[in-house]
Amino acid sequence: MTMQFRDLAAQAVANGAISADEILALRQAGWADGRIDPEEAESLFIANEHVTTASPEWAALFVEALSEFVVNTVEPHGYVDQAMADELIARIDHDGRVDSLTELELLVKVLEIARSVPANLKDYALRQIEEAVLTGEGPTRTGTLDPKAITEAECDVLRRVIFAAGGDRPAAVSRAEAEMLFRLKDATLYEINAPGWERVFVQGVANYLLGFETPEPLSRERAAELEAFMSSEGHGIGSFLGRMMHSEVEDNAGAAFGSLLDISQPIAEDAEDKAEIDEAEELWLRDRIDADEELDDMEKALLAFIAEETGTEALRS
Repeated sequence: MTMQFRDLAAQAVANGAISADEILALRQAGWADGRIDPEEAESLFIANEHVTTASPEWAALFVEALSEFVVNTVEPHGYVDQAMADELIARIDHDGRVDSLTELELLVKVLEIARSVPANLKDYALRQIEEAVLTGEGPTRTGTLDPKAITEAECDVLRRVIFAAGGDRPAAVSRAEAEMLFRLKDATLYEINAPGWERVFVQGVANYLLGFETPEPLSRERAAELEAFMSSEGHGIGSFLGRMMHSEVEDNAGAAFGSLLDISQPIAEDAEDKAEIDEAEELWLRDRIDADEELDDMEKALLAFIAEETGTEALRS
């Protein structure tokens, strides 16, 4: 398998292109098991650096193969450790920036499919998007006419990154991300932005303020402990339940499972309780709105959404 990956990289270096037939052949013969080793991953990176125009077939292979490598190479699978995150950044970073949309797509895909990633990896992805918007340069700017406005490509990437499973608040927006959305809003307020930008801004900031979030994932260390337990002989959920149901405390099993089932009602009530803004969050929102000394259309849309979700005035007078 490694030889075929080497050949692919050599072809890209020599010709600056990889044909669809070559990619298909690699999928069928070289990557049939869906796993690659570090040397093969390096070959893919080398090939991508020399491909002058990334075809859809090449981009799909590059992202699929390397996201699998980054997320599922180190045990426990699904958790990106700090060493892997640092290596990925070092491999795609070019003087502080990601140069190609294919590499940015890889970064976003890793955030989407990983259960947890180090904070610096998500921060790095967000900086790439913000830098592209503020400078008019970067991987999201390919083929655009307006170097200042927020493009549909950036809306899509922003949405995927801030709601990605990996990160410090999985599937939820952090304060740092909400503040970034405000910065982007202020910087592009009078530009002709993509139609989806207002929705990304409103939903992203409201998500942070109203606390729409899912439970924190297990840490990588705790996941490794549980994986070792479930894989050991005589353990696992089947063995555990079997021993429990035949133990002398069998009569208490129903009560134990009942308490787990009963927890659904408090969770639902707690979700309703979270649909409000506390004093600290209100002060934060006021500061963001007062920063430019005007209530713009984006902020009005945000306040209207918050008022609808909470059933109250968005800001107390």
